[in-house]
Amino acid sequence: MALLTWSSKYSVGVESIDKQHTVLFGILNELHAAMMKGQAQNMTGPLLRKLANYTRDHFNSEEAMMAAAHYPKLAQHRALHGDLCKQVDEFIVRFERGEGRLNVQLLNFLRDWLANHIQHEDQQYSPWLQKSGAY
Repeated sequence: MALLTWSSKYSVGVESIDKQHTVLFGILNELHAAMMKGQAQNMTGPLLRKLANYTRDHFNSEEAMMAAAHYPKLAQHRALHGDLCKQVDEFIVRFERGEGRLNVQLLNFLRDWLANHIQHEDQQYSPWLQKSGAY
């Protein structure tokens, strides 16, 4: 069973961003599947790095579109992205030092952050990007 399933309620109306969001859902679900199969220790490091790297690429793409559209809340949105990247990076460092373990709380945090961010923060820029045609 997937931890987070894509549906139209997550769509921001920009196809390239929606596709990137579905990839993020997929990576999060890979982490969840590894944990459920008891493979978390072997798979967590590579999957967390994959998640962190793809998330950065996605955020850069999203922020570039917002900049091209002159989205007025870009700075605040960028700060939210930076906060998540910092939290994930800190967890990766702790995990690689043997101090952290993949657990339900971390997966739930990532799931909730991603779902809430898309449904609340990303939905705010959606009309702006669609109106400007900057994608």
